[in-house]
Amino acid sequence: MRDRRRFARGGRREGDREGFSPMVVVIDGDARRRDISEAILAKLHFAVAPFESADKALVAMHALRPEAIVVRADAADALRGRLPNDRDGRAIPLLPIADDAAAEPVALVEALRRLLHEHWKS
Repeated sequence: MRDRRRFARGGRREGDREGFSPMVVVIDGDARRRDISEAILAKLHFAVAPFESADKALVAMHALRPEAIVVRADAADALRGRLPNDRDGRAIPLLPIADDAAAEPVALVEALRRLLHEHWKS
């Protein structure tokens, strides 16, 4: 019988990237924009949880513990003050986006990266 301890059986491997994928919640009532935002972020190795409404997202956020929330600008005010805290006990950062943000993927990703960097730095 072969000694299996000498062979990789899952977990981290030499070629794996260091670090982690930040969990991002995307809230948008428009399915097309939500799908585009999800696809853009997932392609860039963010973990994405899409929701069609803030109420549905709030129910799941306590279990998901996201690092950031991407939401349409008109719905952002409804979320303020209702967000759970992140792992460090701070409010989860919120990135309000305009209706045309899905058409500007570079701007969306750069704004999210800046938001996360500032949040983690503080």
